[in-house]
Amino acid sequence: MPFMTTSGKSGPHRIATKRGEREAEFARQRRAMVEEQIRERGVSSAPVLEAMLAVPRHEFVPTELVDEAYRDQPLAIGEGQTISQPFMVAAMTEALELTGIERVLEIGTGSGYQSAVLSLLAREVYTVESNATLALAARERLERLGYANVHVHTGDGTLGLPEAAPFDGIVMAAAAPVLSVALREQLAVGGRMVLPVGAQEQWLYLVERDAQGFRETKLEPVKFVPLLMGKT
Repeated sequence: MPFMTTSGKSGPHRIATKRGEREAEFARQRRAMVEEQIRERGVSSAPVLEAMLAVPRHEFVPTELVDEAYRDQPLAIGEGQTISQPFMVAAMTEALELTGIERVLEIGTGSGYQSAVLSLLAREVYTVESNATLALAARERLERLGYANVHVHTGDGTLGLPEAAPFDGIVMAAAAPVLSVALREQLAVGGRMVLPVGAQEQWLYLVERDAQGFRETKLEPVKFVPLLMGKT
């Protein structure tokens, strides 16, 4: 007869139960994250809040940091890069004002977390990562978790992705020294771009394009890792 634990459950059953309890705890932490770190700080878009609640952030951090996945801070993901603070992911996503029909470009895939959030709010997400190791890991992770409308590319994010332009929304997960002309030109009329700009002093900018041209709005001070050129 199979080995029985003291609780009366077999080994595989016990493992499945522990896994279920773990996922339930992550879900609880995710709800707290959305309420305390995001909604209470002013993010009010229901679709954005639902997307942040739906995406399992613990799947996008290194194994040794899983217990810190829902904390109010960025976390290192290797290769000198980070997964952004949950509030910042939500705030930048909300600023895009997505309705579900858009094609979005993300610069700085990282672990793929914001890509996953965007995928629930846009029709297609194109994401560019300069580091080939991170790009491969993000592509495999997103495919495994079922985010089929995310397309991961390896390359120089400062150049955007001209072959797939124009985009209705562009978001950058790393700080550029100046507002990118190349990215502005890949923004569709009626589109919105959200990105951190600066070196020592960084600000989050919103760039909107209409038939008359571009309008830039300085949103708030931020701190991001610098945008890197493409490498293999």
